[in-house]
Amino acid sequence: MRTPENIRRIIVTAVAGALLLLLYFVIFSFSAQNGEESSSLSLKISAKCVDVLQSLSGGGWSKAKLIQLTEALEHPIRKLAHFSEYACMGVLVFVLWDQWMKRGRRLYLLSIAWVAVSAAADEIHQLFVPDRYGSFADVCLDVCGGAFGMLFCIVLGKMAGRAGKKRRKRKDKVQG
Repeated sequence: MRTPENIRRIIVTAVAGALLLLLYFVIFSFSAQNGEESSSLSLKISAKCVDVLQSLSGGGWSKAKLIQLTEALEHPIRKLAHFSEYACMGVLVFVLWDQWMKRGRRLYLLSIAWVAVSAAADEIHQLFVPDRYGSFADVCLDVCGGAFGMLFCIVLGKMAGRAGKKRRKRKDKVQG
């Protein structure tokens, strides 16, 4: 039966599914870059971050310091990108399955398992890309990112539930 609730579920599922497919495309596109392309992109992003830091600090940094900071930030920025991509995946997978499953251990484990399988597949894919390698540490980092995204949804949902209860109590008080 087409109730407003079922229509809402279908729409949320379709949007989350489409965004998840887009995210898979982005993740696997980055993973398909050879080692040189990937490092070059990471260094460009690191250089932009260093430029921002220099602007905020008032500038005047030597070229040597700028290069040193750019190189030092490259690895943490790469790992932050991994974490962020999979945090987004954790949100999308959780939202998608939350429409059709009761909240609880099964939903949480399914969401984390989905992220873990996706992360492992991405790392296996990198084994076939020139100058790239698969990393179990990256899979672990990705799963942590996915868990963070899922927990973000759970906490946000609990906060929204509490806010709704407070609104209903005030409304009942005013009417009563």
